[in-house]
Amino acid sequence: MKLSSITRSRAGRVALAAVPVGIAASLLLGGVAQGAVPVSFAVSGKAFKIAADDLSGTGFSQYAGVAVDASGKQNPVAISNIADASLKNLCQSVDVLGPIGLRIEAGQGEKTVTAKDLQIAMTDLKGDAEFGNIRIGIDASQVSGTHKGTAGEFAQDAQTVKITGLQQTSYSTTAGTFNLAGLHLAVVTDGTAACFK
Repeated sequence: MKLSSITRSRAGRVALAAVPVGIAASLLLGGVAQGAVPVSFAVSGKAFKIAADDLSGTGFSQYAGVAVDASGKQNPVAISNIADASLKNLCQSVDVLGPIGLRIEAGQGEKTVTAKDLQIAMTDLKGDAEFGNIRIGIDASQVSGTHKGTAGEFAQDAQTVKITGLQQTSYSTTAGTFNLAGLHLAVVTDGTAACFK
């Protein structure tokens, strides 16, 4: 799959934190360099919410980046990559206009959502996290996996990741494959679309 530039990794300074419980990783932000993502598109510039009871994955890495919208505005993000991920009780929501929103649910009950080559450009992450064989403070160009950050930048990676009670605000999510078992998409008109407050 061709790699290109919706989310760009960068060189510079300004701290952006993605802080699962027990991990405080400051990510550096500054000038923008060319990055790597599974597909090429400009983000809408509208953040959306993702929640899941459980996310489990292998091949995790994280470094700083910028999500660029169609107008050229650069939105600072933390870029998280997971080679193989599974999620339980997934919810994704976005506000459309006033009380109108879009809500997607999948992986409920015995069903599981799975993704390969998952990349998320996020601005906020909450949950209880456990990492296996984590390396914190490595060079972003040396993280494991396909996608790399800019040389000289702060990054972390791990062989495994597990987050329970996931609540995340993102500008984009991309994946090589995304299997949404039990998919339910609904337009909600009463202001209750949001996966979490």
